[in-house]
Amino acid sequence: MDNAALAEFLRARRAVLRPEDVGLDDAAGDARRRVAGLRREELAMLAGVSADYYVRLEQGRGHRPSDSVLDSLARALRLDGELTEHLYALARPTPGGTRARERERVADTVQELLDAWTTTPATVTSRRLTVIGSNALACELADCYAPGTNLLRALFLDPGTHQTHVDWHTAASDAVANFRARIGTERDDPELAALIGELSLNSQDFRELWARHDVRTTTAGAKGFRHPEVGVINLLFHAMPLEHGQVLTVLHARPGSSDEQSLALLATMIATRQQRG
Repeated sequence: MDNAALAEFLRARRAVLRPEDVGLDDAAGDARRRVAGLRREELAMLAGVSADYYVRLEQGRGHRPSDSVLDSLARALRLDGELTEHLYALARPTPGGTRARERERVADTVQELLDAWTTTPATVTSRRLTVIGSNALACELADCYAPGTNLLRALFLDPGTHQTHVDWHTAASDAVANFRARIGTERDDPELAALIGELSLNSQDFRELWARHDVRTTTAGAKGFRHPEVGVINLLFHAMPLEHGQVLTVLHARPGSSDEQSLALLATMIATRQQRG
C-alpha cells in the first residue's frame, strides 16, 4: 500500500533528530554525515526493525505497519503524544478522508459575545487559521486580527505583521504547528492545498517550518505585541475549541500590570473614535 504522507512525515522527523539526541556517539562519523539528522539504518536500529523494512516505509511502499511498529517508531523518533497520534492517523488513513466543509462564518451569538468584551481582545479562527470573527480591541491590537485575514499569510507574507509580533519566530512556528494539528491528515481540500502552495512558494521561513512536520496544539501561552501608540503590550492567551473546527482565542493582561493599563488605553481610544463617529 502506497503511503506518501507517512513516508514524508518519517523523513522529516528523522531529519530533525541528531545522534546525541538519541544517545548515539557520532564523534568520528559526524564529518562524513551527508544527510540532516539520523541515518535510516540508525533509526531502524533504534526502532527495532530491519533497515530494508524501514527504507520501504520512507519510500511510501511499505505494508501497513502494526501498532507495535508504530509505537517503536514513535519512541525512536522521540514523538510526543500529539505527534504520535498524528503518526497513527497517517498510517491509518480514513477511506475517502475528506472532511465535511467547515463553517466559514462565526455564529451570531459568538460575535455578540466578542463584541461584549470591550476590554478583552478576542478572535475566532477557522481550521485554515482565517480570522472569521473578532472584536474591536483585537483589531486595534494587531491588524492581522481583522476578519477575513489568514494568520499564516499575515505572519509570513506581511512585513507589518512581522514587526507587530515581539517574538515573531515563536509566533510563526506555533502557527504552523497548530495549523498541522488542526488540518490533521487532510490534503484533499483544494483551498488548503492552494494556501500551502502559496506560502511555500513565497516564504522560505514557511518552507523550513512546514518541512519539520511539527504538530502541536497550543491552548495557552504568552504573546508580545508592538503597538504604534502605546508601545509593547505583553498578554496571556487561552484558545478554546468551538464547533465546526473553529477556535476562540482570548487575550488578557495580568491584573494590575502596565499591560492592563495599555489595554485600557486602547479601549478608551476605540470608544472615543466611536463617539466621534
